[in-house]
Amino acid sequence: MQDNNNSHTHTAYAYQRLGRKVGRMLECGSGRIDHDRNAVHVIMNRQPIGGYTGYILLLPYGVKPEPPQKPQRPGEIEGEDDDAEG
Repeated sequence: MQDNNNSHTHTAYAYQRLGRKVGRMLECGSGRIDHDRNAVHVIMNRQPIGGYTGYILLLPYGVKPEPPQKPQRPGEIEGEDDDAEG
């Protein structure tokens, strides 16, 4: 059966690299998931200038992407903070 509900339900985010290991997610459009056809429909109305990797993330409206995690360096203990007082 064809689904007549073609309204977008998700926000599209594009990953933009800002350095070798650092980047951010920028809002770039909207989309919907078509479960009947096992497909995702995305409309991108803008793209990052410079550093665009092609990675797209769809999240339901109202949900913000988590900030990218700081890369862990070799020998660094997880949860260890350089700015911690003690």
